[in-house]
Amino acid sequence: MKRILWIFPIATTVLLLVKVLLSSDWLSARFSPQATVDPRDVSGEFDPKETTAVFNNQSLPLPLLLAEIKPKPTVLGESDEPKRIEVDLTNQRLSAYEGDRLIYSFLISSGKWARTPTGIFRIWVKLRYTKMEGGSKALRTYYYLPNVPFVMYFSNAEIPSWRGFGIHGTYWHSNFGHPMSHGCINMKIEEAGLIYEWAKPDLKGKRSMFASADNPGTEVRIFGEAPLE
Repeated sequence: MKRILWIFPIATTVLLLVKVLLSSDWLSARFSPQATVDPRDVSGEFDPKETTAVFNNQSLPLPLLLAEIKPKPTVLGESDEPKRIEVDLTNQRLSAYEGDRLIYSFLISSGKWARTPTGIFRIWVKLRYTKMEGGSKALRTYYYLPNVPFVMYFSNAEIPSWRGFGIHGTYWHSNFGHPMSHGCINMKIEEAGLIYEWAKPDLKGKRSMFASADNPGTEVRIFGEAPLE
């Protein structure tokens, strides 16, 4: 009996340590990474040959109308106020501002299997569609997600563009308000479309656009700490 009582706290401590490691980005960064992005070779085109996606080792069909989803036009008064996006990881919410005026506020899903970085970033490209892949089949976190809509990749001096962190629409889950990603900011497709149209760089009538010195990307501020779930 004494031996059982002695083993129990050790086993509890080990289980707690495993839970912490799995909920942090320690294991994910080493064994379940988010795929990197080549900024010189990104496409915003829809790939009609893709019919199946994979999320956490589970196959799922791509939505039939994914190619037909169009962003709703942003009907707002003209403003010279600077735009910014704020992502509150603690409350799993994205808010869009023009100056001090709140324009949009939506639930999101941030990193669960890897941490979403915090800090101040800029959108460096907006892609109408792109493919995302990463994770680990061994850890059952593998994902292969073609035709991800309304993608806004962001970066800064510490988190370069090739790391592949972004804000985007999501068709493989609907559990918004809870961490569900490998580091990106997941949004409902229609809400991501609104942010995609509103945020800089200006699309100038195109479907996708790189930021530039004369057409810079919107500032993205990410703060807080995602809940452990």
